Amino acid sequence: MDLNTRLQNVAVIGAAGKMGSGISLLLAQELGFASLENRSRTFILNLVDISDLALQGLIRYIKEQSVKTAEKQINRLRELYKDRVDLVENGEIINEFVHEVLVHIRTGKTLDLAKDSLLVFEAVFEKEELKFEVYNKLASLCPKETYFLTNTSSIPIKVITDACGIDGRVIGYHFYNPPAVQKLVELITPDTCDEELKVLSLEIAKKLGKKIVPANDIAGFIGNGHFMRDGLHAISEVKRLSKEHGYPQAIYMVDKVSRDYLLRPMGIFQLIDYVGIDVFQLILKVMNKYLTKQGLHSDLIDKYMEQGVKGGQTSSGAQKDGFLKYEKGKPVGVYNPETKEYVPVDDIFIKAVDEKLGLHPNPSLSWKNLLKDPEKDSKTQNYFTSLKEMDTLGAELARRYYNASKETSEKLVKSGVANKPEDVNSVLTLGFFHLYGPINDYLK
Repeated sequence: MDLNTRLQNVAVIGAAGKMGSGISLLLAQELGFASLENRSRTFILNLVDISDLALQGLIRYIKEQSVKTAEKQINRLRELYKDRVDLVENGEIINEFVHEVLVHIRTGKTLDLAKDSLLVFEAVFEKEELKFEVYNKLASLCPKETYFLTNTSSIPIKVITDACGIDGRVIGYHFYNPPAVQKLVELITPDTCDEELKVLSLEIAKKLGKKIVPANDIAGFIGNGHFMRDGLHAISEVKRLSKEHGYPQAIYMVDKVSRDYLLRPMGIFQLIDYVGIDVFQLILKVMNKYLTKQGLHSDLIDKYMEQGVKGGQTSSGAQKDGFLKYEKGKPVGVYNPETKEYVPVDDIFIKAVDEKLGLHPNPSLSWKNLLKDPEKDSKTQNYFTSLKEMDTLGAELARRYYNASKETSEKLVKSGVANKPEDVNSVLTLGFFHLYGPINDYLK
């Protein structure tokens, strides 16, 4: 069965969630274009979630974003609507395309909506019992030829297929947040996966404008395999530094070093807050279950969860407080679990801690100004050459962090999670927007 046939009835489960909404948008727009290019076929997109309010918000989101897409692709749409003499102005064409996108969508709160779907994208919360419940129900509802693409970011695909009796029909299709923007899809192919599903997965990526990076079916895969251990290294550094400098100061130090000294877009604790401390804990639990004796656990993360400090984002995308307190998206405080209060990160705090860290190797360089610099690679190499020679606390912490990240990445290849170093580097540069891959010789 070819992809166009399968696209005639598609479902997204968990459609209104953070990841599901982006996947839903991508598919809704793709079906909108497909319907204009294949006028003899009928295309249906079934969006399933547990909240009517969330589904209504999803429809508004798809409508707003489809206007923007139509504006960007107006020339393509003019060609597709060339036989419509009633559509003259750009605004008329844009409105017609948005209508076309929305007319194919069905929404509902039960899995029964997906009973005729030949392609199902699943993006429910990262809990094994929830995914088992969903897939067991779908296995009894959907046709035997239905294929499933799971957005799981840590649970081995084999665990899902074995528990739910859908061996060969599930593939890991891990979009990165936000799916509508991020180019990366981490493709996890279990040993028993149907060949047709493998081929279809690559075709879907091409249609959606995504770059595939393969990962093997080992808990956490490449992205979270690195991220979890990256976060655990940061936490271990905080514990070490706290003895001399204090806990809030240690959090600030490690967050600053992992951002400014390593030329990353976010500090590690801001990144954990962005993903959600609760999600970080959940992924650790999954990985620790299947990768025993690797120390994939954090008492500190557990303490934050016990105190109700979870991070994450609001429905509008605004950052919630976690390790750090935020105002207008910027960190302004550090949470102290001992006092259960945020310590303000004011000018006095920053000056005192920055003096302990010492001078930055090159204050003129940052992730932002290097991102589109044509000399990015040479400047990055020169930067790390300077970092290697500096004798400051900040430089020492940066070198320790760099080496831990590189060691983690090399172990992902050695243990068979990644096929080659380039795949790890691609996930970190594409999925996490790092300037450089962690497997390099910058500090050699």
